Amino acid sequence: MLMKEYRICMPLTVEEYRIGQLYMISKHSHEQSERGEGVEVVQNEPYEDPTHGQGQFTEKRVYLNNKLPSWARAVVPKIFYVTEKAWNYYPYTITEYTCSFLPKFSIHIETKYEDNKGSNDNIFDSEPKGEEEIEVCLVDIAYDEIPERYYKESEDLRYFKSEKTDRGVLQEGWIDNQEPIMCSYKLVTVKFEVWGLQTRVEQFVHKVIRDVLLLGHRQAFAWVDEWIEMTMDEVREYERATQEATNRKIGPFPPSISITETPLASVARNGPSSAPSTPLSTEPPEYLSVPKDRPRKKSAPETLTLPDPNRRDSGFRLASIFSWGSTPNPQPE
Repeated sequence: MLMKEYRICMPLTVEEYRIGQLYMISKHSHEQSERGEGVEVVQNEPYEDPTHGQGQFTEKRVYLNNKLPSWARAVVPKIFYVTEKAWNYYPYTITEYTCSFLPKFSIHIETKYEDNKGSNDNIFDSEPKGEEEIEVCLVDIAYDEIPERYYKESEDLRYFKSEKTDRGVLQEGWIDNQEPIMCSYKLVTVKFEVWGLQTRVEQFVHKVIRDVLLLGHRQAFAWVDEWIEMTMDEVREYERATQEATNRKIGPFPPSISITETPLASVARNGPSSAPSTPLSTEPPEYLSVPKDRPRKKSAPETLTLPDPNRRDSGFRLASIFSWGSTPNPQPE
């Protein structure tokens, strides 16, 4: 298990981002989906928790099979997807991810939003597990490097200025001087309980998550003029229409196989609900390679060699994380 805390500041208020993250999730998921691939919304309904009150539960499936190389498609089920379940009691949420083909793999994200510069060191009230302290990773949406394949000039916040809010351009050191400002605090736990691969896979997944968080938060502000004047009712209607269009775009998935999913520990289900899930898009991974000088075994797939998690060219990206997750609390504050 590898746990890290991410802090992502934005030139918005927590109340503004309540609508902005929902708009961004829906738009990004629709753009990244195509026939047989993408983010399918399975459930999206109100949910009440005895501790946290009224919230929203969402379940999504991110289908990835066609993004895999041909050798991998030969050994994984025809329907291969990541399941996202999210409980949202905005501004406090929990999101969990499991994989239909890797029952020992899971991601758990606890999120809190506050109107500050990322200065709350005790927001999760969490004690370090064992002797190791939780690593805190600061993400700068304007100046942290983004993978070249995801770069768009219109989303470069070093040059973007909002016409409707008059915020931007974000100059170097903007976090110290920006008003308003908010921070997304995300406590991310990655588990991959496979001997010999656990450390490298968990480190690599955290690298992927960081890139996803950077891209999603950049887009939320880069699209601010599209959503800043929306009401909650309007953004919910946009979400509903976009989800229907996305599901039609992906197409039906006949249940050709039976898949058993392994749930996370009960604490994830009883805790406050989901963090806005991040758009999870994947491209054919270049980081897996099969040894060529060894005869192929018929009883099992060949050993996989995973990449160095610090490589910039590793192509695998979790699409919604993996979608950005849930919808905001339906009850107005």
